[in-house]
Amino acid sequence: MEWSEELAGGLLQAAPDAILVIDGDRIVLVNDRAEQLYGWPRSELVGQSVDVLMTDASRALREERRRVMSESPPGSIGMIRTTACRKDGTEFPVESSTTIVETPQGRLAVAVVRDITERLGAEEERARLRAEAQAHRSQRLESLGQLAGGIAHDFNNMLGVILNYANFVIEEAESAEPDAGMIAADAKQVVKAGQRGTDLTHQLLAFARREVVRPQAIDLNALIGGVRELLCRTLGEHVRLILRPEPGLPSVTCDPAQMEQMLVHLALNARDAMPAGGNLVIDTGRQDDQVRLRVTDTGRGMDAGVLDRAFEPFYTTKGSAEGTGLGLATVYGIVTQAGGEVDITSELGFGTTVTVLLPAGAEPVPEQLDGAQPETEGRGETLLVVEDEDALRDVAGRILRGAGYRVLSAEGGRQALDLASRHDGEIDLLVSDVVMPGMLGKELAERLVVVRPSTRVLYMSGYAQPVLASEGTLDPGVALLEKPFTANDLLTAVRKRLDG
Repeated sequence: MEWSEELAGGLLQAAPDAILVIDGDRIVLVNDRAEQLYGWPRSELVGQSVDVLMTDASRALREERRRVMSESPPGSIGMIRTTACRKDGTEFPVESSTTIVETPQGRLAVAVVRDITERLGAEEERARLRAEAQAHRSQRLESLGQLAGGIAHDFNNMLGVILNYANFVIEEAESAEPDAGMIAADAKQVVKAGQRGTDLTHQLLAFARREVVRPQAIDLNALIGGVRELLCRTLGEHVRLILRPEPGLPSVTCDPAQMEQMLVHLALNARDAMPAGGNLVIDTGRQDDQVRLRVTDTGRGMDAGVLDRAFEPFYTTKGSAEGTGLGLATVYGIVTQAGGEVDITSELGFGTTVTVLLPAGAEPVPEQLDGAQPETEGRGETLLVVEDEDALRDVAGRILRGAGYRVLSAEGGRQALDLASRHDGEIDLLVSDVVMPGMLGKELAERLVVVRPSTRVLYMSGYAQPVLASEGTLDPGVALLEKPFTANDLLTAVRKRLDG
């Protein structure tokens, strides 16, 4: 059968896919793309059986395709995915669409074939990414569940202590002959449990990098030396503390209180890993443009499974009475918020090493020492206290009035602005919660200062994100009192803001 070169060089050659014209099983015409796709020259491919382009898998469909092609009316018989074979024997996935054409020379099949290797690869990659995303979501949900369970467990314990001891106080105070000593002892238990709750909250915020950070340039060696006694008390007499500071280190910019907290957590972990005693070595040094802090213990170490989960919140191998499982998670949060890196290496029976790398800075700023106790008494100044929690608003007002301040109280931003508009005298200081329904403390302060530019502002919050910069530091000019606070904390912060 003769086929014109004009037909072969026309539309068939312009097609982006391989096109084969098949008479029965014999290939009678191919375009250039078919030569490229299958690796056969046209002169060798034309006249051969289509079987040379088939794999074992595609040959299994041959009899069915023959039947369909012989019985189907002219037109398309659909698209299938199968595999094809090149001249060199390599197999590849294809998408093939076949059309039956009636010609004067007889019934022909025109197959349009496309290599879908890249498409399948992309689909597999998308499927892999979807599977990874699903796995990550599952891991996050598991971590959140673990976090929520740990928080609930610890806070339920603390609340149980607080509620019961508070009831003991009430019962004893209402008894016929109240015992002041017993009341004081029970009240101390309430305060102790409340402090544990405060500590846990700070740990959670540090882990989540939502803790208020007050960074400054510090000498890391001096900081470690300053907490040496505290670390020794934490470790106990059975663990020997060894400090190996490298002299002449550049400063690091971080929150010194958080660095001290981190060292205490690492010391606690080391102590628990060495119940029979051992050594804890803290050394410092340089590593490229970073300052290295390394904490190494000679304890029992961790296996690979425990090591992989070491930084997870509330993951612990200790009993529930021994620890919360937030120690290393808190360390991770503190270091990453300071722009550093933390790594942990360990092996069963050979101890554990935690390595912290912090960006090196300039020379440390000399610490300003002031031994004088800060003043806390009021001088009759007028304070506007805004807090949506009724009990806490009453507590703050009671503390401030007792110290000699005049107090105006409001439960929210709109009430505070209305109260301020009706107040004839000065308002020396706005003491406002940060997160409140209806109006955030920051918006309240901005609106109040417009009409009362002499009013100073002190925020109080347990979650201060709305007034924090992206790095977790306070915005310029912002003063913040973190909740929960004691009477002395509140009075000191108020006096400092008024006098500042």
